[in-house]
Amino acid sequence: MTRTLNIYNNPVIGVFSTCTENVAIVPSGTTGDIIQSIKEYLKVDVFSTLINGSVVIGSLSCGNSSGLLVPQHSSLPGLIDSDVPIIEVPGNLTAMGNNVLVNDSAALVNPEMTDEAINVISKALNVDVHRGTIAGIKTVGMAAVVTNKGLLAHPRINQHELAQLEDIFDLPIEVGTVNYGSKLVGSGILANSKGYVAGSETTGHELGRIEDALMY
Repeated sequence: MTRTLNIYNNPVIGVFSTCTENVAIVPSGTTGDIIQSIKEYLKVDVFSTLINGSVVIGSLSCGNSSGLLVPQHSSLPGLIDSDVPIIEVPGNLTAMGNNVLVNDSAALVNPEMTDEAINVISKALNVDVHRGTIAGIKTVGMAAVVTNKGLLAHPRINQHELAQLEDIFDLPIEVGTVNYGSKLVGSGILANSKGYVAGSETTGHELGRIEDALMY
């Protein structure tokens, strides 16, 4: 098996799926061999679902060991038996995976996130939550990948943002790309502290940077 794969024949696997230390969530219809690869590399249980009928699980949801954030009034068939706490976050920023960068100790969120939403996230995931950008991008969940061991960020992150991330997460930070040059690294990587997979177009050099950044 390779460290790279597609979901729905598409390398933006971070758009279609999400993971924590314990579980990965993939869209219904993901093939068995892909599910098996994710399970083995991330050492997680894998569940299939849709969020309000949509396959873009990774854009709409994210979480940590305490639970999974989803938009308010979400339907997630297939997760009823998963024992994953599901937290509905209020507000107009419904794409949780795009707008939240989180591990088991901290979170960075879109600067337009409401106080109410931040309070819900902080309490449910048991983390301190901070507003900020990465490379000037508000959708911080797509502009970086964080685990409990390291952080890989958009290569155009500025020094102020870098200092903020170091202060928030207290982790080593590297910059890199995925899928042959995409700077939105969150769109092409699934990772936890135990392992990772990347989109199929990711080069060997990019894989090396991912492994260095996330401490494998």
